[in-house]
Amino acid sequence: MAGQVVLAFLLLLGQTGPSKILLWAPLVKASLGTGTTLPSGSTVVNSCGSAAKQLCNFICDCSDCSDENQCGYLRGSAVLGTPFTCDFEEGDCGWQDVSTSAYRWVRGQASLAAWGTGPHSDHTVGTDLGWFMVTVSPPAKTTATAWLRSPVMREAAATCEIRAWYHLSGSGLNQTKQPVLRLAMAYRDEVVGLWQSPEHGGEGWHQLVAYPGRITEQFQLIFSLTQPPARGAELALDDIVFRNCGLQDPGQQVCGAEENRCSRGSCLAQHRFCDGTDDCGDGSDEDAMQCKSFNPCSFEQGLCSWKVEVGQPAWERNTSLNLGTAYSIPTRDHSNNSRAGFFLHVGSASATGASSMARLSSPTFQATNSCSLVLYCHLHGSATSSLSIAYVINSTKHLVRERTGDLGNCWVRERVDFNVTASFKVLIEGVAGGAGTVAIDDLILSPGCMQDQGEPGGSCPPPLLCAHGTPSTTLPSRVGAGPCAAEEVACDSKGCIGAELACDFVETCADGSDEKRCGATTFEAGAGGWHDVSVGRLRWGVQRATEPADTVLTGAGAFLALQAGEGQMVAAAKARTPLLGPSGPACAMEMSYRIHSGPRGFLAVSITDHTTGTTHLAWHTPGHGSTAGGHVRVPLGERTRRFQVELLGLVDLQDSASAAVDNVTFVQCHPDTVPPGAAELSCNFERSMCGWYQDQSSDFKWVRGTGQGQGSDHTTGSGYFLAADPSAPWSRGQRAQLVTYRQEPATAQRCLSFWYRLAGPQIGTLNLKLRLEGAEETVLWSRRGTQGSVWHRGWVTLPATGRRQYRVVFEALRDGFLGDVALDDLALTAGPCRAELSCSFEADACGLVASGQRTWLRQSNGTGTTAGPPVDHTIGTAAGHYMVVSTGRGSLPAGHAAALTSQPYQPSAPAQCLAFWYQLSTGTPGSLGVFVEQSGVRRKVMGVSTMEGDAWHRGHITVRPDGDWQVIFEVMGDGGDHGYIALDDLHVSDGACPEPASCDFERDTCGWSSPLDPHLHGFAWGWKSGVPLAKYPGPSEDHTLGTRNGHYMHFDISVLGLGGTTARLESQHLPAAADSCLQFWYHMDIPEHLSCGELRVMLHSAAGQRTVWSMAGHRSRGWQGGVVPVRSPSEFQMVFEISTQRWPIEGTVALDDIVYSTRGGCHSSLEVPVEEKASSSFVAEVVLGLLPAAIVLALVATGGWYWLKRRGLASGTLAESSAPQGFDNITFRDDKVTIVPKEGDED
Repeated sequence: MAGQVVLAFLLLLGQTGPSKILLWAPLVKASLGTGTTLPSGSTVVNSCGSAAKQLCNFICDCSDCSDENQCGYLRGSAVLGTPFTCDFEEGDCGWQDVSTSAYRWVRGQASLAAWGTGPHSDHTVGTDLGWFMVTVSPPAKTTATAWLRSPVMREAAATCEIRAWYHLSGSGLNQTKQPVLRLAMAYRDEVVGLWQSPEHGGEGWHQLVAYPGRITEQFQLIFSLTQPPARGAELALDDIVFRNCGLQDPGQQVCGAEENRCSRGSCLAQHRFCDGTDDCGDGSDEDAMQCKSFNPCSFEQGLCSWKVEVGQPAWERNTSLNLGTAYSIPTRDHSNNSRAGFFLHVGSASATGASSMARLSSPTFQATNSCSLVLYCHLHGSATSSLSIAYVINSTKHLVRERTGDLGNCWVRERVDFNVTASFKVLIEGVAGGAGTVAIDDLILSPGCMQDQGEPGGSCPPPLLCAHGTPSTTLPSRVGAGPCAAEEVACDSKGCIGAELACDFVETCADGSDEKRCGATTFEAGAGGWHDVSVGRLRWGVQRATEPADTVLTGAGAFLALQAGEGQMVAAAKARTPLLGPSGPACAMEMSYRIHSGPRGFLAVSITDHTTGTTHLAWHTPGHGSTAGGHVRVPLGERTRRFQVELLGLVDLQDSASAAVDNVTFVQCHPDTVPPGAAELSCNFERSMCGWYQDQSSDFKWVRGTGQGQGSDHTTGSGYFLAADPSAPWSRGQRAQLVTYRQEPATAQRCLSFWYRLAGPQIGTLNLKLRLEGAEETVLWSRRGTQGSVWHRGWVTLPATGRRQYRVVFEALRDGFLGDVALDDLALTAGPCRAELSCSFEADACGLVASGQRTWLRQSNGTGTTAGPPVDHTIGTAAGHYMVVSTGRGSLPAGHAAALTSQPYQPSAPAQCLAFWYQLSTGTPGSLGVFVEQSGVRRKVMGVSTMEGDAWHRGHITVRPDGDWQVIFEVMGDGGDHGYIALDDLHVSDGACPEPASCDFERDTCGWSSPLDPHLHGFAWGWKSGVPLAKYPGPSEDHTLGTRNGHYMHFDISVLGLGGTTARLESQHLPAAADSCLQFWYHMDIPEHLSCGELRVMLHSAAGQRTVWSMAGHRSRGWQGGVVPVRSPSEFQMVFEISTQRWPIEGTVALDDIVYSTRGGCHSSLEVPVEEKASSSFVAEVVLGLLPAAIVLALVATGGWYWLKRRGLASGTLAESSAPQGFDNITFRDDKVTIVPKEGDED
């Protein structure tokens, strides 16, 4: 429920297989006459027989809204909870690829097998199961464009807003010129641009917002991506949402005192009549007769009575057709929504200085209290562009309204009233900052603006401003002034500084004025640098307290509040600071706030990076139907580029709702600010984060807490730890990073130890990285995939850094979506770490040293320089690392050796087990010898020279140390043409090694593992104790110890579904078996009505796979035993597989005490446990004799078949014992049935 609330809020912020590809002619123009029909493949399921003109018009004419399906949107998204949305989960919504080359759009999913080469998840559900549209087959030799076209839509209201999310990735993104995504609209006889992506993009999903304006006829939308050759960029598109696009329902409404009625019967504010926008939807508010006394200027025929001041820069009259398609240029005019329509614009002021303004003035008007001006402005491409509206009397300018910043690629309505008692002129000034453009169109003067017949002169009386009825003023914004160059700003104490030095949290001006209007303010002296960038009917403005409720927030004085705005959109109000920063890691914004609103209202703070076009939500609070407020600290974090803080608010002012903020401050934002304790890297997180901080650049975050059902902390069992959950609501970032503050140079090695947990059926990667000043960051340690719901210890030797400062980073990658990552009890000590007990070779060689002329290499198959296994053992992909030595005669001649020696291991138990995985190539790869050295004495403990297939095999040796010991892996060349021997995943544990494939799961999983291949879409079994965990359910006691502290393997089958219908637990590769036996204990707890789940035991070999035992799902009967005879003529693996053919399904399956015996088969088992004691404190075992084969055959012949049929074997399903616990007395291998007697059975 909480996730749905967050999801809905973010949408308010704005924040089966590939489809069939249809080829169309090149898309340059689209002619959509009245006879246009929907394209084939865009079938609308219209269950109520609506007329064609009612299809795809954003209005549900059918009771089930079936007339609004396959329209480029469906009637709604079940996941997002939004109407008129295409999330691509159920199909392509009618969108069709109309590309003319192999470069095209298809419907696809993310692939975790190729991290970094595309979206790692979709945007809707945030996993690799979600769907999106994506470009494929990028051009290799010539520039090409991929086109994606919507079905025909009927019309759109003036308030229509289109939002979508896009993800651009690939190797070509670091090039100077990136591919540009464009959204265009085809209607009438032209294609008009609505939006295009910025020149630079950051990592992850980005949102686009487009406003098509009022469309009175049929239209289609087109997404296009043009890519130069050999760039290899890939673009994904998801979650296209249409908001407020349908016309208001006609009907007789009761209009207010300041409203008039449209012809359709709806009500509209009086000041929105004759404003150049068809708000009613039938044109009645823009009726020519009704509006004849207004004085509009669309610039189609010239400047009307307005005058452009000569100079540079100057307002220029032009069209989008002539100006081209640069990012900041308007793509159409407002009057006609056409590329050929005229408007006035002013470009960058870089050549003439930042203080230069383009000026446009009106004729002289008589004194009046009823003159108003409506205009449409377009400010895009720069955070410092501005537009001001003023009136001039006696050469004195009086500012009325300012707009500053980037309002987006749209025309925004603005309206001002002039209430003056002398003749005046209206003055409109524009400044285009940086690469931005400022444009205006459709200046409409009301009938009260009466032109003065005489010339304005010096005899006019001084201006008298009439008092307004409300104690509020429109939010102003800062405009550069003074004799400074384009990239400079003026200090109050005279002089100029570089624009990048303003609002950088360091006082550069002598009087500190460069840091005074940067957003930190009490609003007593004005907006304090905040400027309103709203485009809708709400805006932010400075307001003075008039009610007791206001003083609760601010005391007596002013604050920033939501007010009625003049824009035509229905959108949240938005205000921004100037460009700030860079900032330091501890940077935060503090403010007081108050909100009184229903649940649809909210307040929020976002952080915008214009360089990459990214916006991250930093804080939000929804309305609760009552007044809420307080003081909040919003982390902003480290920002290496300039950024803006964005304040968003949405309430219904007509419902007496309100929202306000005050007392804004920025704390610890200087880049060099070091908070107390920043050097303290040892931390148990019980009271604070110590010297670690959360990177704020991603919405995937580490959270300090006591757990959310995934287990307790490591320190006390009830304290605090850090966790990162990739399934957290609306978490779409690729990485969660926990970073140290900048550390002083280290002159000696140190050891960083830590406890970590990687749990869940599909969890990703945990890395530990070093960021050395002036160098690329390096991975020091890495783990991937589930390690069970238990704490593991890791440690890394941090190198000496010379004179360079450094940082350490824990990074959780979101390359798995079900589970959690946790950290606790970090400790930094002097000196290097002792030999690492586990090594996956993902980060380095873990201190293992190669000796000899022919050496071992650490590599992955994807980047390696020598032959080696196609995938590693740790993560099962070509990107995974291992150690390998080439054994061809050219690399390692016959009789030559290559040795790999570990660091000394310290004895921690009377016996220790060293386990490792190895692989020998086919042919004559040479031999692998394993030696243990203690007290200078070396002895060989294992040797291997041949191996079946190219799979990874597990080796283990038991060491009984009498002091420190080392292991040496020695490869001897055999003179073959080519070959290799590889090594991966070393692990040292206390206690003697168990027999291969046998495990009680108390210390580790003994080589049992779940395959990590993401192409299989399988899930991993977990490893846990009986301690109850809400997130990972399982039996409350294990079978080995019969207590909650005992461990077992488990799987929660509720995760099975579209992402995978099976979960496999595989043994190591085992040699051929003539008459072996597998015994195990299992625990199933699946509701009877959902008993379509099944647990199977399979034998997997080069010859194929076959099921040798199975059990249908059932409610818990405690721990049950199973016995399976095992025979295989070749090397094989044993596999436990849980599967279901129906979902959703719920329940758990657990395994414990697996015993694999190669001696004498199941017939010679001396001890067969049959039933547990109720106390669960120990396992009762009885010695049973086996029936002679003759008795078995007699039973089958004389009545056994009838008995078996009653038990369900006639249908091929293994039935269950009626006893509450004990071994099943029927096991089978293929078609061979063995009956094993139970205690009490007669001989």
